[in-house]
Amino acid sequence: MARPYQPSLLRLLHGAMVLLVPAAWLSGLMVYSQFDGRWGRLPFSLGGEWIEWHGSLAGRLWPLAALFGLYALTLGRNRLRRPANALALAALALAIVTGRLMQEGWLEKGDFSHLVYSLHLLGWLTLGGAVLWHLAAVVRLGGMPLLRSMLSLRLNRGDNPLDWPGQIRRHFSRGI
Repeated sequence: MARPYQPSLLRLLHGAMVLLVPAAWLSGLMVYSQFDGRWGRLPFSLGGEWIEWHGSLAGRLWPLAALFGLYALTLGRNRLRRPANALALAALALAIVTGRLMQEGWLEKGDFSHLVYSLHLLGWLTLGGAVLWHLAAVVRLGGMPLLRSMLSLRLNRGDNPLDWPGQIRRHFSRGI
């Protein structure tokens, strides 16, 4: 069986998402536990300004997620045929868009009745489940070789960063 290879642009964008999404998700859990907690709180409190941390991570996540989404809808379009990938991307979009629409004062005042906040929680929970589903699908479809291919630093010929503009140009010249 041939060794799986993932395009370098996918690996770069996906790798950055792997770092930021769990950090934003966990900081969101801390914010939820600190301010809302209607369906349970963490059994410990780390204190601190979790809203600030969460907002700061989100500020870094949304432009990266936009680039990742553009990649997924163009060069990575075939991968979106897998429901786990499509759901993860849709949940991420919902969490980011609704998070951008929220005001941090709502939580500090205990005002949890805003539709945007409920949709943000829905996106946040769905994203957590979708990422687990995505990981299970990766293991089921390709196992460790596929996981290793996402972590590999190896570059095939024609797939270094200087080749990315040409890859994008060729994609659009073929038509979407």
